[in-house]
Amino acid sequence: MSLPVLIVLHQEHSSPGRIGLELKRRGIPLDIRRPRFDDPLPRTLRDHAGAVIFGGPQSANDKDKFIRREIDWISVPLKEKKPYLGICLGAQMLARHLGARVYKHADGHAEVGYYPIRPTDAGRQVCEAWPDHVYQWHREGFDLPRGTELLAEGDSFPVQAFSVHGTAFALQFHMDVTHAMMCRWTTRGHERMALPNAQQRHQHFEGRILHDTACKAWLSDFMDHWLKPKAAAPATLPTQKSQRRGGSRVSTA
Repeated sequence: MSLPVLIVLHQEHSSPGRIGLELKRRGIPLDIRRPRFDDPLPRTLRDHAGAVIFGGPQSANDKDKFIRREIDWISVPLKEKKPYLGICLGAQMLARHLGARVYKHADGHAEVGYYPIRPTDAGRQVCEAWPDHVYQWHREGFDLPRGTELLAEGDSFPVQAFSVHGTAFALQFHMDVTHAMMCRWTTRGHERMALPNAQQRHQHFEGRILHDTACKAWLSDFMDHWLKPKAAAPATLPTQKSQRRGGSRVSTA
């Protein structure tokens, strides 16, 4: 039997969405935990195939103990070189763990709806075909952590995806979103659509018609890449300084 993937959620009724469906389709069990409600996180991922920390209404800058605990816990998959995937809040947590800034847009802009992204050369090595628009639901972004590789760029929030040693990945956008999740978010979180740069509810569903097929195909390809055993990653953690290499930004010492 396959080892389970650890699933970390932040609300009582949250779902792993399409990522959960992709894992189940591959016969991989889900070990769902909610640290916000006092579920423990494992001390090791020896008995897990990887870990996914999903989004939520919280900020990686919040002072809640469970936020700090999750950010610190990310050292486990990094040290053990186990697959890690951070979605939105989970991506911001990885950035914070690596010492990068998580910030609000200077003009108060949010990304709520479908927005364009541009893969780098490094991103195309992970997945050859990327959608040109992805679903977003956030008011904060993050800088590229030192020692990491930029995979995709955006407009209002330039860093949209990055990787660490090819085993840990951060995605600002929501490839996990299902139609049911979109209905729920745009109903319960309707006030988000009044934020600067946010799209109106009807635009979310129009965007889904236009872009979801490409997003679904990308996620399937990405999950194959993410779950594929990797060669041993370097033992050193990321270091500072940014430079461009072949169309992708790599942060080095």
